[in-house]
Amino acid sequence: VIFPTETVYGLGGNATDKSAIKKIYNIKNRPSNNPLICHFKNISSIEKDFVINDTSYELANKFWPGPLTLILEKKEASNINPVLSNHNKFVGCRIPKHPIAQALLQNLEFPIAAPSANISTKLSSTKIIHLSKKLKDNIFILDGGKSFYGLESTIINASNDNPKILRLGSITLEVIEKIIPSIILENYSNFSNQSPGQQIKHYSPNLPLRINVNSVLKGEALLNFGTNNLKSEIMELNLSTSGNLEEAGKNLYDFLHKLDNSQSIGIAVAPVPNNNLGKTINDRLKRASKTNLN
Repeated sequence: VIFPTETVYGLGGNATDKSAIKKIYNIKNRPSNNPLICHFKNISSIEKDFVINDTSYELANKFWPGPLTLILEKKEASNINPVLSNHNKFVGCRIPKHPIAQALLQNLEFPIAAPSANISTKLSSTKIIHLSKKLKDNIFILDGGKSFYGLESTIINASNDNPKILRLGSITLEVIEKIIPSIILENYSNFSNQSPGQQIKHYSPNLPLRINVNSVLKGEALLNFGTNNLKSEIMELNLSTSGNLEEAGKNLYDFLHKLDNSQSIGIAVAPVPNNNLGKTINDRLKRASKTNLN
C-alpha cells in the first residue's frame, strides 16, 4: 500500500513477509543492498524485535513519533524478515506521526517495511500526483494530501559509542547536536549498508540538474531561492521568496516534479544556504544532480 507519512509518501508491505518485501524491491527497481526502513506503531512494538540503548532511547523519547529513523540491532528472536536489511542485523526503525500512517499501523499485527513511494533513484513523492504510473497502476493508495515536512527522515546510528547521522533529513544536524554534541555527520560520499538514501545518485528528476548556479542557460527552467537576479524564459519556481528553509523543504520535491514536466532542457538551481535544513536540501540537490552512479 502507498501511504502518507509526515515526511514523504511510503510504499509499504508486511515487514515479516519475505514475498511482500521482494515485491517492494521489484516494483521500485531498488537494489537489494539498499535497506528498507521499518515502521512501527509505538516503541513497545520496537522493543519486541530490537535492542535499544540509552542514547537511542533519549533520541526516541525526544522525536518519536516523528521524522527520526534509528538504526537498531535486531534481536535473535525477531520476526523482521532479513531480506528487508540485506541480511544485516542492524535495521532502520521509525514511528511515523502522520495520523493515516498511525491508523494503518494500529490496525495491523505487523510492522510495515516502507521505502519512499518512487522508482529507485527518482524524486520522492510528497503528493499523490507525483507517483509514477507504474506505482499508481499496481498498488492501493491512501491519499493524505501534501506531506508536512516534504523531506525524508533523519537517520541516526547511536547503537555504539560513536553515534553518527547516516542521512540528513527533516531533523537538522544542529538540533541533534544539542542532544548529542559528539555526533558525527557521515561523509556524503560514504555508502552505508545500514541506511537508505545513500546512493551518490538519488532523488533525481529526469531532466539534468545544475546546482548553485549564478546564471540560467537558454532553455533551462529555474528552481530559485530567496531574492536574486536569476530568471528563466521557460519556467521558474521559488522554494521560498522570503528565504525560509522550512518552506523550501516542504516545496523541494513538489517544485522539482513540476519543473521536471516543463518544456525545458534542464533545471538550474539557485544556491541554498548550507545551514540547518539547508544542509538536507543541499544533500538532496547534490545527489539529484549526479549524472551516473559512479
